[in-house]
Amino acid sequence: MNPFLYCLFISIIFTSDQIPAPPQSQPILLKGGDIYTVSQGILTNSDILFEKGIITQIAKNIQPPENTQVIEAAGKHIYPGLISAISTLGLQEIGAVRATRDYAETGSMNPNVRANVSYNPDSELIPISRSNGILLANSVPRSGRISGMSSLMMLDGWTWEDASLKDTVALHIFWPSMKQPKPGKKKKKKDKDKKDSRLESIQELDDFFKDARAYHKLKSSNSPSFKTDLKLESMEPFINGRLPLIIHANEVRQIEAAVFWAERNNVNMILAGGKDSWRVIPLLKEKNIPVIYTQTHSQPSRRFEEFDQSYKTPLMLYEGGVKYCISNSESPFQTPHIRNLPYHAAKAGSYDLPWSEALRSVTLSTAEILGIADRVGSLETGKEATLFIADGDILEVRTTVETAFIQGRIIDLTDRHKDLYEKYQEKYRQKGLLD
Repeated sequence: MNPFLYCLFISIIFTSDQIPAPPQSQPILLKGGDIYTVSQGILTNSDILFEKGIITQIAKNIQPPENTQVIEAAGKHIYPGLISAISTLGLQEIGAVRATRDYAETGSMNPNVRANVSYNPDSELIPISRSNGILLANSVPRSGRISGMSSLMMLDGWTWEDASLKDTVALHIFWPSMKQPKPGKKKKKKDKDKKDSRLESIQELDDFFKDARAYHKLKSSNSPSFKTDLKLESMEPFINGRLPLIIHANEVRQIEAAVFWAERNNVNMILAGGKDSWRVIPLLKEKNIPVIYTQTHSQPSRRFEEFDQSYKTPLMLYEGGVKYCISNSESPFQTPHIRNLPYHAAKAGSYDLPWSEALRSVTLSTAEILGIADRVGSLETGKEATLFIADGDILEVRTTVETAFIQGRIIDLTDRHKDLYEKYQEKYRQKGLLD
C-alpha cells in the first residue's frame, strides 16, 4: 500500500471524532457539593463559581451573577483535575502499529525535541483518560540518552497549540544502567580493551553539557566565529537552572550516580521512576531532589525485598520528608492505561499513606514538581477552573466522573469504551437478555 494512504487510513481508524469545547461564555456555579480543595481541606455542602476559565469564589451559598449557569452538585464530590506526570499520551496510539508511535527520534542526544509539536489532539486515548478525571498530562519524548523536552498538555483542544498548558516542562535524561559485570565472568578478546560502558555514557553526558556551556559562552561574546547549533541552543534554560532536568532512574546505583552528577553539573534535578528511592531517602532529602514515583504497581526487584515494597515506598518518601508525586508506569506500552492513575495513588493509600496525601500526590504535588502549581492542582480562587464532578471518592474504582471542566470549558466525556459498552448493551437488549 502507498505509505501516504496507509498513514491516512491509520489516522482515520484511530482518531477521536469528538468536538473540543468552546471557551467558557458565561459564569458557572457548582452548587452544594463537597469540594476537595487539596490545599485547604474538604469544604462540605459548598459552592464554587468560575468565570472566563478562572475560579472566582469558593464559599457556602454564593449569590451568582446574572446569566450564570447553575449546576446542582448536592451529594457530589468536586476535585481538581488529576495530572499524569509522566506519559506518552498524544505521542502514540497503538504500540504495535509503528505509524502511530511518534515519541522517539533517531540519535542519542536530542535536547531540541519538544513533545507538544508531535502531540495528536485527536487521539482516542485522550477522551478515555479524561473520563476518569485525568485532565492534564505531561507528554514525554523517549529515545536515546537525552530524549528531549516534555510538554504539559490539557486533554482537550483542536490543535497542539490549543492543548499546550506549558510548552516546556523539563529536559529528560534516561540514566545508563549501573550494573556491574558478574565477578569471574571472562571477557571476550574484543571487550578487553573496551572502556566501561557506564563510564562512557556518563562521559558522553559530561562532554555534551560542557559543549553546551561553551556554546552559550561563545554566543554571549558575539564572536564572529559563532555558528548556530539547534541542539546546543536548546540547552540554555537547563544549564542556567531556569528549568529542571527530569532524570529517569530506578536502581539505587543509578539514582546515586545521577544525584551526584546533577550536583557536579549544577543543574536542577527531578528523579523519575524511583523504584529504589526508598533506599536513598536521606540523600534525596539532603539534596532536595523531588521524585516522580512510577513504580506503585511493580514487583519487587530483589529476593530479600518484601512483596509490598513498591506499595509502601510513597509512605516512606512522605515520612522521610521527600517531595514526591505518583504517576503511571513510564513504559510507552502503558499509555492506554493512563486512566488508571487514581488507582496507583489508591494503592499507596491502602498501605497507610494518608488519603489526603494520596489525593495530593496526583494533583497539587504533581503541579508543584512540574512548576504549574500557580495555575492548577488545587481548587483556590485565582486558579484555573480545571476540575471535575464525581459521584464518589475518585480513588475508588466504582466512582464515575460525571462532568469535567478544563479552563472552565465543559468537556465531552464520551469515549470509545462507553460507546462499545452501549453498543453491546443494546445487542443483549435486542436479544431479550436485558431489561
